[in-house]
Amino acid sequence: MTTTLIKNGTIVDGSGQNGYRGHVLVEGERINAIIADEEIGVEGAPLPQADVSIDVSGMVVAPGFIDMHSHADWLLPNHDHAGLLRCLIEQGITTVVAGNCGISPAPVHRARIKRLEALASIAIDRPFSYEWCTMEGLLDHYESAEPVVNVAQLVGHAAIRYSATERRRRPLKPAEHRSCLRSARQSLKEGACGLSFGLGYDPGMYSPLEEIAELCSLAASQDKPAVVHLKALSWISPCYPPTYLGAHNLRALREILDIASRTRVRLQLSHFLFAGRRSWRSAAAAIDLLDRARRSGMDVMIDAFPYTCGNTTINAVMPSWFLALGQERYRSPWVRTRLRAEVELGFRLVGFRYGDFRLMRCDIDGFQQYEGQSLVQIARQRGRSPFDTMLELSELSRGAALMLCQGYSGLPGQEDVVDTVLSHEACLFETDAVIRSSGHPNPAATGTFPRILGRHVRRKQLFSLPSAVRRMTAASADRFGLTDRGRLQPGLAADIVVFDPERVDDRPGSDTRPAGPPRGISQVFINGAHLVADGHFVEGVRAGRVLRV
Repeated sequence: MTTTLIKNGTIVDGSGQNGYRGHVLVEGERINAIIADEEIGVEGAPLPQADVSIDVSGMVVAPGFIDMHSHADWLLPNHDHAGLLRCLIEQGITTVVAGNCGISPAPVHRARIKRLEALASIAIDRPFSYEWCTMEGLLDHYESAEPVVNVAQLVGHAAIRYSATERRRRPLKPAEHRSCLRSARQSLKEGACGLSFGLGYDPGMYSPLEEIAELCSLAASQDKPAVVHLKALSWISPCYPPTYLGAHNLRALREILDIASRTRVRLQLSHFLFAGRRSWRSAAAAIDLLDRARRSGMDVMIDAFPYTCGNTTINAVMPSWFLALGQERYRSPWVRTRLRAEVELGFRLVGFRYGDFRLMRCDIDGFQQYEGQSLVQIARQRGRSPFDTMLELSELSRGAALMLCQGYSGLPGQEDVVDTVLSHEACLFETDAVIRSSGHPNPAATGTFPRILGRHVRRKQLFSLPSAVRRMTAASADRFGLTDRGRLQPGLAADIVVFDPERVDDRPGSDTRPAGPPRGISQVFINGAHLVADGHFVEGVRAGRVLRV
């Protein structure tokens, strides 16, 4: 059994306590010992012998980071996923919590696979064959695929509904509802770490609140959290009638807080953001609702990423009536006129602009050269309007063109809302990054955790390093019952990251240069295996574990 001594570092153990100088001894997959300098004494007792010794003087030694909100479950079933997911490990992530936004690859009904894949299309780099139907089968398949990173899997509400019924945009019949409850209960018992909802998507946006409440009650009975993408993330949305004059995102927040209060479920609010310039003003009221709920004793937390942009598809801004039409919709002058009026009115109401949408990836001949550029930049080069360019991308890609949308809780240089959210004591950290084998990447895929450590901790000093590490590690592990991760403690799994606190940062890229690997992440260990050595990813090591809860 190989032993590794990580010596002379500053140990920030995930507890939230201040760091101290010391040494970590790893034996096999576990932490064998943690030795503080003060325990050695003035006479300088010798350190334990080890097969490998790494001097990390001037560096911080911390537990491996946990990505609270990942869609890596749509990559992990493919046996060659390591090349895609290396960007997570290079930024210090050792565990992903997958199956978010109500979308998970299990449970699945074979007759309705295409429907599930259409919903998950943004996260799929290439199709895979389904060799499972149940959550247990999916987790078994992960193990056979030898995951490069640890994975804890949520079960998605959309997957449950699609596996149990053909019904999509209507309330369930009693027998269908019972079938959904059985499927959810089985998935939770087979190792899913919680239940996720995508209430801003089909079918979540059409599901009655009582259906959501009953599933939350089930999760609470299994002592597992409900992880929720709210029905609205902006002050106006298509999920509520336009006659409702209040802020839609605040209504969505109040609805789910009421459900959590009634069911006593542990509630995790995903990507707590405010989409569009006119939504930023609702942040203070949303945080006040969160604080009041927590003061009342409700177990509710949030998670967020440190960027003002996020990934979506070209059709995300299209109204449902337009999407329901056939391909002839692109040729109809009347349809195009109505669509342009509605899209541009929606932009004005929410506070988006065509220039906020940047092409990440498309499979359209002649368009790959525009990856990384905004709709306005592409339109200028093609001699067309931004609206016509958007519609052309939608038509030629059949809605699959991947976009990076700017204006989430701020803009570069206007990040007060992002900073406020990330500084909140109840905020954990996520990437929510779609990872593809080509195109212009979401900077969150390469730099989320280094950016928090560099920008928010070191440069802006918005919160302390021990607080940041605790929320990246132990607090995230506790949220999902991952009892052997998230702390540097003898006997626990040796998921460890070593970083330079004076250098760690992201490389977010630009219009012409994609985001790159971060700075300052020196070493990463997953279950004792060395995945990043002296800042370089180690090829061919597959040490991840499936974390059944």
